[in-house]
Amino acid sequence: MTTPTSSRGRRRAPTRIERAAGRAAALQRPRVILALLLLLALTCVLLLDGYLRAEVGGDQRVRTGASSADVPDRILNGGPILTFRGGRATTVSVPSRTIALTFDDGPNPTWTPQVLKILRAYDVPGTFFLVGSMVSRYPDVVRTMVRQGNEVGVHTFTHVDLSYQSGARVDREIQQTQLALAGAAGITTTLFRAPYSSETDAIDDYSWPVYKKLGQDGYTSVFVDTDSDDWKRPGASKIVRWATPEGDEGASVLFHDAGGERSQTIAALPRYIEKMKAMGYTFTTISGVMEQQRATDRGTGGVPDATAGALTDEATTAGTARLQAAHRTATGTTLYEGKALVAAVAVAEWTLPVLAAGLLVVGVAVMGRFAMMVVLARRHHRQRNRRRFGWGPPVTRPVSVIVPAYNEKECIAGTLASLARSTHPIEILVIDDGSTDGTSEIARAAAESLGMPNVRVIRQDNAGKPAALNNGVRNTTHDLVVMMDGDTVFEPDAVRQLVQPFADPAVGAVAGNAKVGNRGTLIGAWQHIEYVMGFNLDRRMYDLLRCMPTIPGAIGAFRREAVLAAGGMSDDTLAEDTDITIALHRAGWRVVYQEHARAWTEAPGSLRQLWSQRYRWSYGTMQALWKHRGSLTDKGPSGRFGRVGMPLVVLFQIVTPVFAPLIDVFTVYSMIFVDLRAALLAWLAVLAVQLLCAAYAFRLDREKYRYLLMMPLQQLAYRQMMYLVLIHSCVTALTGGRLRWQKLKRTGEVGAPAGAG
Repeated sequence: MTTPTSSRGRRRAPTRIERAAGRAAALQRPRVILALLLLLALTCVLLLDGYLRAEVGGDQRVRTGASSADVPDRILNGGPILTFRGGRATTVSVPSRTIALTFDDGPNPTWTPQVLKILRAYDVPGTFFLVGSMVSRYPDVVRTMVRQGNEVGVHTFTHVDLSYQSGARVDREIQQTQLALAGAAGITTTLFRAPYSSETDAIDDYSWPVYKKLGQDGYTSVFVDTDSDDWKRPGASKIVRWATPEGDEGASVLFHDAGGERSQTIAALPRYIEKMKAMGYTFTTISGVMEQQRATDRGTGGVPDATAGALTDEATTAGTARLQAAHRTATGTTLYEGKALVAAVAVAEWTLPVLAAGLLVVGVAVMGRFAMMVVLARRHHRQRNRRRFGWGPPVTRPVSVIVPAYNEKECIAGTLASLARSTHPIEILVIDDGSTDGTSEIARAAAESLGMPNVRVIRQDNAGKPAALNNGVRNTTHDLVVMMDGDTVFEPDAVRQLVQPFADPAVGAVAGNAKVGNRGTLIGAWQHIEYVMGFNLDRRMYDLLRCMPTIPGAIGAFRREAVLAAGGMSDDTLAEDTDITIALHRAGWRVVYQEHARAWTEAPGSLRQLWSQRYRWSYGTMQALWKHRGSLTDKGPSGRFGRVGMPLVVLFQIVTPVFAPLIDVFTVYSMIFVDLRAALLAWLAVLAVQLLCAAYAFRLDREKYRYLLMMPLQQLAYRQMMYLVLIHSCVTALTGGRLRWQKLKRTGEVGAPAGAG
């Protein structure tokens, strides 16, 4: 698009409107980005929680029966501690009458503290091989564990069989667990135990390279001599018997402090410790075993503290314990990254339950809304279409029709042509709000060619739609005023139908039935579904509840005295139609919906224009609700709106849609990572409910059902955009900001009211 220039070739200076639009656009971009970042952050929280629970990146494969031809015999037949000192694989056995008590799969907030309490009571140390995801979720348990003098090792982050994983995944599993330990207890460790491992003779050709790689990185891999098999829950007696070594052999003994229901382990552990002590056994950690082996290798024959790692009375009093030989103090980047990981997990652990509860409430509210809309819409339709129903004596007096117009050259002639066919006597006021495209000249020419002496064109400086409407109200000659948009086309009977409710003196305003005229495109069809299902079912419901929140700008009628008494159309908000509607409720007037007064409007034809329009609508609605918050404590009709209408609007038009994207995120998450079939069936069930509601709405409006074929795609694409628009509006409301009357680009497609098709 070229920029107009003067005869001297200089660039035209931007107008006041263009400068304001530029400033508004510049202010909105950061808010759009912030809205997207909020949704991205929530998605990341969900993925993090799923990763911690092994729903994301989980791998349940366990290798069995593989060959061990590449594994040296001295390793297969060696002790349970595998080291690579000097680059050579070496195993270490537990000395006779010595027990290295080890625990897998923790920490667990229920069972691990009970295990720690038992160990402390018997002054026995343990070596705990921890799952990193659990460490990050329960850091307090790990801090207590280390403070009491117990030893910890890495048991991967998500408890996967590393023999199936890539080198990068292996490194990630180890490093993430170390970060979790650093964040939880301020340490790292050199001990490692692979998930699903047992004795060294189970090492196979697939897992051996993993152990060698970890050995080169300085890790000591720990296996077992004796397995209590407590995970089978055979009873405390069998657990004690199975965990007892033969003769006076020493052993690395395996128990579990997590991974399932561990009450039998808790019952067996004190009995086991008492039995082994009675047999003359001492308890140590894995580091204690290795320290004893080094002392033996040095030829001293000395046995360093056989209870290495046990919590002494002095340490208990001081609240600290001697740093285990396998532990390293975490410092620098590792420490801070670890703390950041633990903090992020804490946020996820707190956020997800809150979101889950909120989504449950939202789900119930959405289903409740559908049920209420259908029930009340049916009642409204039956009531208003009874043969004997009437508002009172027919309203036949002339009506003033106000058409605010700003650069409506494509549409204004069609709008006037539709009014020329009106079956009700009208005067027409076209208020040209500083148009620069010749709108007023086109309107005058159209009125002359159509033979419409009842058309007045009034020009004003650009001041916005509310000012244009107020100018029209001041210049009307009749007590009933119809307001419409400059791109809207009325059916011949629309005005007559629209003003009939004014036979009831309590009625102060009437909402008409606005329909999408340019529904031939995909985006137009989506808006058509939204208008019929969302807007018109809602209006029927709100009509019966006597708390209609909005009279559409495309077609609405008012008592002139009511509008003037309310102070006219206000520019305090971006939704002047919602603002005046609530003001009328607060003044004691009744606002109703007339389904037979139909008008055809040109909906936005591009996603950009749609975003602009809906952003103005949603933000303006929030402004209007805040402006009229005093109705919450009012009495009479004002209080009725404040305590019935306002909560419904907030719940169904703000809160529910804001949380609705999370339902979709949860659904996609469940389809990919949890249960595709169950998640898909749940989504289809909700879609079926929406389709039934939409079909009923189409039936009431006598619309063709073929457009409902677009609804599944609407749920996948169009609805997501509406969510983002609302989130954008909420961010703007929280950060502050204002917008001018935004003009959408028109094509003039809706040239006649016969666009039902």
